Amino acid sequence: MPVSPSSRVEAARKAVADRLREIRRDAGLYAKDVAERTGWYASKVSRLENATTPPSDDDIRAWCRACGAEDQAADIIAASRNADNAYVEWRRLQRTGLRRLQESYVPLFERTRVFRIYCSNVIPGLLQTEAYARALLSSITEFRETPDDVSEAVAARLARSHVIREGNHRFALLVEEAVLRHRVGDAATMAGQLGYLLSVMAFPSVSLGVIPFSAERRMWMIETFSVYDDEQAQVELLTAQVNVTAPFEVRQYSKAFGGYARLAVHGAEARSLITSAVDALG
Repeated sequence: MPVSPSSRVEAARKAVADRLREIRRDAGLYAKDVAERTGWYASKVSRLENATTPPSDDDIRAWCRACGAEDQAADIIAASRNADNAYVEWRRLQRTGLRRLQESYVPLFERTRVFRIYCSNVIPGLLQTEAYARALLSSITEFRETPDDVSEAVAARLARSHVIREGNHRFALLVEEAVLRHRVGDAATMAGQLGYLLSVMAFPSVSLGVIPFSAERRMWMIETFSVYDDEQAQVELLTAQVNVTAPFEVRQYSKAFGGYARLAVHGAEARSLITSAVDALG
């Protein structure tokens, strides 16, 4: 079972707070002493030590300076940044629109050799058609009230998908059968998207599996996630993107993917489920 993304982030932030407390204690100081030496209110010291408020880089430097531990500041700043980057709110990533976020994935996609992607809610981005991507990104823009650059974002999403056809990459993609039935856009958009799934299954680099409604669940449905070369995983929540890099946790997502793969059907059986979803569009 994968570790809760929010719990993992909280633990990372608490670890930073614990290090600050240890530095203070090692220096033989009380919290009020740090407050006096930094010119802060005592309440700020308490919030930092209890991980109620994440420290800024300057906060960490000031804390270490007050405790005579300047040599530890760089390591703690790095740990704090890792904790911050582990959980990034979509509003931060998408504050200027969606195009830049789509483009930001390109270096990761180009260096990754093996992609494992599980989608419980939408068609994987790498396999989306222009019409499907436009309908989906339009709804995201409207919901999150971000600047409307949907046309540019769609073009960027399609451009980054060149890795499906070029380079030395392999793709194992799994979708819940419900994904084939969720209507993103109109019937024509869905028909075109499902038709593209049928064609992409012929790509030698792509393995596409569908987990049928009828599968006896040994892995429950969770959030959409991707694993890149066993080096990192990304999890998509409603409000944030979670970046997982701790080896144990990446292995947990790989294990979950293996569980889903055992539930999925491929080849002719998968094509039959996709064709059935097309027929249901009427």
